[in-house]
Amino acid sequence: MAFDFDEFVNRRNTASVKWDMAPFDVLPLWVADMDFKAPNEVLEVLKERILHGIFGYTYPQDSYYQAVIDWMKRRHNWQIEKDWIIITPGIVTALFIIVQAFTKEKDAVLIQQPVYNPFMDAVIKNNRKLVNSPLVNVDGYYQIDFVDFEQKIIDNDVKLFIMCSPHNPVGRVWTKEELIKIGEICLKHNVLIVTDEIHHDLVFKGNKHIPFASISSEFSNQCITCTAPSKTFNLAGLKISNIIIENKTIRDKYLDFIKKISLGSSNIFGLLACEASYNKGEKWLEQVMTYIEDNKKLVIGFFAKNFPQIKITNSEATYLLWIDCRALNIDHKNLENLLYNDAKLWLNQGYVYGEEGEGFVRLNLACTREVLKEALERIKKVFYS
Repeated sequence: MAFDFDEFVNRRNTASVKWDMAPFDVLPLWVADMDFKAPNEVLEVLKERILHGIFGYTYPQDSYYQAVIDWMKRRHNWQIEKDWIIITPGIVTALFIIVQAFTKEKDAVLIQQPVYNPFMDAVIKNNRKLVNSPLVNVDGYYQIDFVDFEQKIIDNDVKLFIMCSPHNPVGRVWTKEELIKIGEICLKHNVLIVTDEIHHDLVFKGNKHIPFASISSEFSNQCITCTAPSKTFNLAGLKISNIIIENKTIRDKYLDFIKKISLGSSNIFGLLACEASYNKGEKWLEQVMTYIEDNKKLVIGFFAKNFPQIKITNSEATYLLWIDCRALNIDHKNLENLLYNDAKLWLNQGYVYGEEGEGFVRLNLACTREVLKEALERIKKVFYS
C-alpha cells in the first residue's frame, strides 16, 4: 500500500500546539509532531472503539504487552519481558518522575547539551544540580568528550545521567562503541542511566539504533529506557509511553513513586493506538521515513545552492534538522526575530537547548513537501532582501 504524505491536512482550529499557537500568517515547523495522518490501520481500530460507545475504566491486555515485546525484538533486536514494561503518560512525565524518585534535592544530574530542553527542566525544576558535559561539534559531526564526561561525574558526584539516543536535536545515532564507553564509565561510578529513546524508530538508511540496555545485562540492570510510539506514528496527543526497566529494585522504586502520585491508569485510545501501530504500522513507517529523508535532501540541496555558508548537520535519525546559522554573524535573538517576524516562519531556536545551540535552528521535516518548499522560499526571500 502506498500512503499519500503529500496530502495537506488542515490542522488550524484543532487545538494543535504546532499550528494553533502560531499566528495565521506564520508557518510552523517547530514542535516535534508530524503533519501526516497516523496509519490507516490505527485509525480503523480507534474508529471501531469509538463506535462501541463506552469508554469506562480500562487496563492494558496481554496483547498490548506482546505488541511492545515483538516490536522491540523485530525492529531493535532487543528481547524484553512483560514485567519490565511500565506504561506512563509520556516520556517527559517519566523523566520528572525518575529525577524525583532516584535523586534527592541538590544531587547532581548529568546531561549533554545541546539537548532537548525538558531534560534541563526535569533537573532544575526539581531543585537538582544540573551538570553539563557538552557534545563536541567537529565540522558538523557531534561527538562525546569521554574525558570530560567522566571528570564531570567525579567532580560533581553525579547520581543520574540522562542520555538522548538517538539525539535530539543533533540527530546522532550513537555507535555501539560509544554506548559501551558511556556504560563502562557510569557503571564504574555507580551512575544510574536514563536513556530517552523516543526517536529510536526514526533512523535513516545506513544507520542502526542500538538500545543501550540491549548491549549487556550489566548495562540493562543500571538503566531505565524510555520509549514511546508517539514520535514514530504521530500519536503524541494520546499520551502513551513504555518505560522499560529490567532491574526489579529500580522498577519497584519507579512503580512505588507512580503509586504515590496515583499515575497508574491508562488511556484506552493510547493503548489501542500503540498496539495497532506496533502490529500493523511497519509499512507506513518505512514509507514515511523515505518521504522525510527526501525532504531532508531537499533542504540540504537548497542551502548548498543558495546559502552555502549555512551548514546543515547531516542527521542520522529523527525528523528534526539541526541547522548552523552562525556564519551569518547574526545574534541569536536577532536571528529568531528575523525568521519569525520577517520570514513568518516558526523554527525552534537552538539556544533553548543550551548555550551550545546559540546560532542554530531546528527545523521539522515531517510536513508535506509543498509546505517545506514554501518555508524555504520564505527563508530565501528574507535573506536575499
